Amino acid sequence: MLRDTWVLFRHGVRATLQQRIAIVIGAIQPLLFLVLFGPIFTTFGTWETLVPGLIIQLGLMSTGMAGFGVVFEKRSGVLERIRVTPASRLALLLGRVLNNTLTLVIQLVLLLAVAFAFGLRAPAPGLAAGLVLVVVLGVSLAALSYAVALTIHEQLFAPVMSTAVVPLVLLSGSFLPMSMAPGWLDAISHVSPFRYVLEALRDLFNGRYLTGTVGLGVAVTVVFAAVSLTVGTRVFNRENA
Repeated sequence: MLRDTWVLFRHGVRATLQQRIAIVIGAIQPLLFLVLFGPIFTTFGTWETLVPGLIIQLGLMSTGMAGFGVVFEKRSGVLERIRVTPASRLALLLGRVLNNTLTLVIQLVLLLAVAFAFGLRAPAPGLAAGLVLVVVLGVSLAALSYAVALTIHEQLFAPVMSTAVVPLVLLSGSFLPMSMAPGWLDAISHVSPFRYVLEALRDLFNGRYLTGTVGLGVAVTVVFAAVSLTVGTRVFNRENA
């Protein structure tokens, strides 16, 4: 299984590197918010508050849309041909997920480089811990995205995911902390797991490590990862049986 995962991951990386511009395009929207909205936000907030929100936005838009790859493979017949190979079914999922996660990491490095140029001063331990949290979240989102792509009609994937991503970004408090929102909106936002991850990131980027907020964010991330990977694996195994 590990060998199959590595082979598929390496193949995916080669294909991704042939389209380097797509990696940059995937990070364009958060970068635009950083450059055009960041200087306004810092008149009443800090970069350490804004940048974690943009990271969550990037994660949702990058790995959350990972299922597009399977949609195209299913449409072109590539997925059907892969089904008859002896490759591990779990490896077929993990190879793709790891490639999507690598793309996310590259985009995160690009976003953080620009953020530091603008004034972000997150401490190294908080930055490292935050990136680990986001990587786990990215793996989870990619697996869930593939599950959705294989479950619904291929023409519905784009509108369904786009419709889901936008409110999830807003309810997470990506642009402004949800504590500033009206009571009813703040209450609704507690349903989203991304709010807890984002609040943990903000604590980490501000040098606060052993807090209840960080602990809750880590716990939610772990549970979300377990559920997403379980669902993704079962759907992928069923579709490739």
